[in-house]
Amino acid sequence: MATSPFLRRVLTGGAGLGLAASLVLTMSSGASAAAEIDGPVTLETAATYGVLGASAVTNTGPTVVTGDLGVSPGTAITGFGAAPDGVVTGTIRSRTEAAQAQQDARTAYDAAAALTPSGVDVTDLDNRAPLVPGVYSGGALDLSDNRTLTLDGDAQSIWVFQAASTLVVGTNSRILITGGASSCNVFWQVGSSATVQSGAQFQGTVLAEQSVTAVTGATVQGRLLALNGAVTLDTNTITPAQTCPPPTTPTPTVAPSITSGTPTAATTGQPYSYTVTATGTPTPTFTATGLPAGLTIDSTTGVISGTPTAPGSSTVTITASNGTAPADTQVVTVRVVAPTPTPTDSPTTAGVVAGDGRTPTGTLAFTGSDPSVPLGIAGVLLAAGIGLTIVARSRRAGRV
Repeated sequence: MATSPFLRRVLTGGAGLGLAASLVLTMSSGASAAAEIDGPVTLETAATYGVLGASAVTNTGPTVVTGDLGVSPGTAITGFGAAPDGVVTGTIRSRTEAAQAQQDARTAYDAAAALTPSGVDVTDLDNRAPLVPGVYSGGALDLSDNRTLTLDGDAQSIWVFQAASTLVVGTNSRILITGGASSCNVFWQVGSSATVQSGAQFQGTVLAEQSVTAVTGATVQGRLLALNGAVTLDTNTITPAQTCPPPTTPTPTVAPSITSGTPTAATTGQPYSYTVTATGTPTPTFTATGLPAGLTIDSTTGVISGTPTAPGSSTVTITASNGTAPADTQVVTVRVVAPTPTPTDSPTTAGVVAGDGRTPTGTLAFTGSDPSVPLGIAGVLLAAGIGLTIVARSRRAGRV
């Protein structure tokens, strides 16, 4: 069985009400009616009806019903025909024609009643903060006169209200739907009978175990469906929403897979950056344990960055996850090396020191050789030459 958009919202936290197990057990596997989003409550052939009674449908005044009107297993339909009676824009269905719609309405009622509620008791519908999509339950649901109940969601949002006994929508009260949501996905499962009082502006599909009454001047953006009793109308406007968007096509999910290799080496005291990459749908996020001191990983981009503080090798476990099992894990070694020593220039000679210990002006820069070595050799050779000259002269003097 395919997972509906409503169930996907719950599983991903969109509704936040923990209804998954109940929805799996109760959702119809059949195709939903064109007028509603695929969800936990499907009306099938009953979706074309604005009004559906079991024992009878009676009307007073110029009521307008958009869509079909029918009764089954009863046959009594009164108050519709030539002006000033009520008008039906669709078809008035006979007992036989409406029988399948009654069966589908019962299936929808049972599905709505079987859903697990959020735990929020909404017996008193007054002074409520806007209600997010989900399943709400109470005993006898009641919205007082001149009050507003706001339902806030989007085009894929669904609300189910479970009334253990009755539903009463007070005089001049209203149901307000915001955020792009639609009345075609608001369902009121009523354990006995429902009443929409005079001047009320009601939204949603009523699935009543017994009867439904719309008092003078009440308007209904939705449907009034009675499973065992009558539907009673008086100068009402009943318009089932027929413009809900179709179910969204789910995006296939793909488990993550890390595609990057071993991170490059880092250098102590120098800024470092390396990007871990991974495939998968939705886009994976990243974690890493065992990183060298000074380095961290950005969970969204997968960039490992920072300035390492000490050389060494670290065993790092990188994990990519996106909510689709299994997560992918990679164990790598991250090396941190010491910086390479920078070569220094050779020292220069300040100059030749004069005999008085002062450095003469205009001294020559050091040329790369030590001048004292050749000077010393020259001094030795000069002394040897002088010595040889003296010896030679002494020998000549002796001959004389």
